[in-house]
This record gives sequence, C-alpha cells and structure tokens, in this order.
Amino acid sequence: MPTELIIALDVDTLDDAKRAVDACGGCTWYKAGLQLFSRTGPAIVEQLRGAGKRVFLDLKLHDIPNTVKHAARAAADLGADLITVHASGGRKMIAAAREAVEGTETRVLAVTVLTSISSEMLRDEVGIKASAEKTVSRLARLAVESGAHGIVSSPHEIAVVRESV
Repeated sequence: MPTELIIALDVDTLDDAKRAVDACGGCTWYKAGLQLFSRTGPAIVEQLRGAGKRVFLDLKLHDIPNTVKHAARAAADLGADLITVHASGGRKMIAAAREAVEGTETRVLAVTVLTSISSEMLRDEVGIKASAEKTVSRLARLAVESGAHGIVSSPHEIAVVRESV
C-alpha cells in the first residue's frame, strides 16, 4: 500500500487553502484545523469535498459527551473523513463521538498528549503526576477501549502506542 500524505492547511482563507491544494497536485488528503475552520467554517470542508479531496477535520473535540456527540455527527454530515477528539475527555466522550459517526464513512481519532506538553507541564500545570509517556500509554488504551478508530500521538511515542494497543 502506498504511503499517503495528509497536507496541513495551516492558512487563514479559502483562497489560500485552494492555492495550497492546487500546488499539491495529486494529493488526496488535507487537514483543516482550528485556524482554518474558525475562519471559514464548514465552507473549507465543502470546498475540499467538492474538489474530490479527503478531509481530516482536526478540531480536537473536548466537551461533555452530548455536545461532542452532536459536533461529531455534524462533522460527519459535512463529509469529514477523519475527526479528532481529546482522549483526556474520557471514555463516555470518546464513545459518544464513535456512536455519532456510526453508519457513516467518518472515523474518530483520539489525541493522546499534545506534542507541546512535556512531563513537567503535565505535572506542574495540568496536575498529572505520570510522565508524558505513561500518560500517552494510558490514554491510547482508553481511546481504543472506548471505540476510537485510531490514535494521534507524537512520532516519538510510536513504540509506546504500539506496546499499549
């Protein structure tokens, strides 16, 4: 199976996104994150789908289960192929997102620990005493047990994730 790239559209406008897509030629997958989605709303997903592209909607949903369930369903209805939730939202939240996309082509990915968060930050700022590595392992297991289709983590944590799940 050939490797597929996911092109991050870290831009502010639909025009900038279109230029990036045009420049990438035959690429299939594109990530729209908070920056672009906050500025363009559903229009970016519609533009990408209209161009025959696959959409990774990286909004990292994290709220009460009912709210995440409705947001995940809305993303599926838009045509997002992949969506993200924070694994730290817990079992019920992850399961709610998974339930919301059942019967659609949308898949739920759970983010373990953001790459910008160190073990020291987890301990001193977030109040989690376990190391980032142990937290990634725990959240990866939780995510899979709760129905997430996949995991998002740092490339430095691949071995930990594979060992855990």
